[in-house]
Amino acid sequence: MTGIRDGVAAGVVWSPSLLEYRHSADHPMSPRRLDLTMSLATELGVLRGVELIDPGSATDEELLRVHTSRYIDSVKAAGDLPPGEHVGMSHGLGTADNPTFPGMHEASAAVAGGTLAAARAIADGVATRAVSVAGGMHHAMPAAAAGFCVYNDVAVAISWLLDNGYDRVAYVDIDVHHGDGVQTAFYEDPRVLTVSLHQHPATLWPSTGWASETGVGRAEGTSVNLAYLPAVTDPLWLRGFHAVVPGLLRAFEPQIIVLQAGCDSHREDPLADLSLSVDGHRRSYLDVVALADEICEGRLIAIGGGGYELVRVVPRSWTHLIGAVLGVPVDPDTVVPESWRTMAGRLTVPDRVPQSMSDGEIPEYTPWEPAGADRGVEIDRSLARLDQSILDTRRSVFPLHGLDPDDPRD
Repeated sequence: MTGIRDGVAAGVVWSPSLLEYRHSADHPMSPRRLDLTMSLATELGVLRGVELIDPGSATDEELLRVHTSRYIDSVKAAGDLPPGEHVGMSHGLGTADNPTFPGMHEASAAVAGGTLAAARAIADGVATRAVSVAGGMHHAMPAAAAGFCVYNDVAVAISWLLDNGYDRVAYVDIDVHHGDGVQTAFYEDPRVLTVSLHQHPATLWPSTGWASETGVGRAEGTSVNLAYLPAVTDPLWLRGFHAVVPGLLRAFEPQIIVLQAGCDSHREDPLADLSLSVDGHRRSYLDVVALADEICEGRLIAIGGGGYELVRVVPRSWTHLIGAVLGVPVDPDTVVPESWRTMAGRLTVPDRVPQSMSDGEIPEYTPWEPAGADRGVEIDRSLARLDQSILDTRRSVFPLHGLDPDDPRD
């Protein structure tokens, strides 16, 4: 079921059944992005020697870990309707974001099954790391579809892990949108640390993910949110990531990390306003893999999520993700195979097809330090705003983990 790369057993979940998740012909969540990703990873040899893990399908009992029975029944019924929007439907179904489509339940259960298959592979000792690019439906709520997401595969898999040998799970969400559905699922559960790095809620849907959202009761401090203002580039994004994520993960000491690797933070994504590059995405994936190796013996589940530039961004970013998880990082200077460029060229104008696996950026950053401006140091306004956001997040949660929010060593 897995391949051994760099001394690590790692698995890739995939089946053509995952291409059935298709809200409509012109919906942003197009299955083409998955097809192009797996084709690119295959042609570059990233999947060589790796036997793919079949996703299967999440059962109703498994979906009930997170979703209500009434909601599941409504999804099944919606899948029997003609495709499209249906005014007056309940549970967030039949909207512009979540139009109904034939076989909606079956396709959504397959996505959830894929993330569960990754979790099982690690829990059973078959793999140390696993990746399913079809997963990452982090907006789905217990009784409602939202943000292109029907079933919350992430929350279902984390819930399953909690009942199968894991009592400390860290969830890291780097999608440009706040991971609201997963945060909601575990907002009162101290066993799950949810960390979301996203565009500022004042500037982007779902308008949640403020630094003050920290969890309740015994779980206070286990919901962590770092918000970026629009136009943030690789160096600023990485500065924020490293100011918040490593220290918290080390303090929490998870047994496994779940990474939601939405790539809609890219500067060419049509639905958001951050300005990362494919190179920045690659660096973030490698940084999370390194943290998993350091903290939890390499145990990592990586899943996809958002990402709506179908040709230039998603296939390259998630091929980098697959390579990072498998322990065979793709060199940014690698030339994109001509056969793949020809296939992708049918979906866009020829000069938009990427030539290499890089955007030509060098994703380096300056480590965060507090109160730079107070020492009379002139800093860029965007840097000052970011550093204030970092400080807001650190002061909201770091003391609850025994960390000093003003000490950059924590």
